[in-house]
Amino acid sequence: MTEQPYILLAAYLLLTLMGGVLRAVWGPTRADRMQTAQLFGTGGAGVLILLGLAFEDTALFDIALVLALLSAVVVITFTRNVWSSGSGDDPS
Repeated sequence: MTEQPYILLAAYLLLTLMGGVLRAVWGPTRADRMQTAQLFGTGGAGVLILLGLAFEDTALFDIALVLALLSAVVVITFTRNVWSSGSGDDPS
C-alpha cells in the first residue's frame, strides 16, 4: 500500500505532460516548443523517479538521470542554434 501515493503523483505528472503536448502543438514560436521539450525532460524524470520509488526499482533512477541530462543537452543545442543563426523568436 505504500506505493499508491507515488503512483498517484506520477499519474498527476503525466496529466501535466499531456497539457504540455497541447502547448507544443499550438505554440506559436520555437521557444514555446523548446520549453515543452524541457517540460518533458524534467516531468518525465519526475515520473520515472516516482515509479522507481513505488516499485523499488533502482534502474528507473538511472533512466531518469539520463533523460534529465539529455533534456539539458537539447536545450543547450537549441540555444546555440538560435543564437548562431540570429533568427530570434520568430513564429514558425
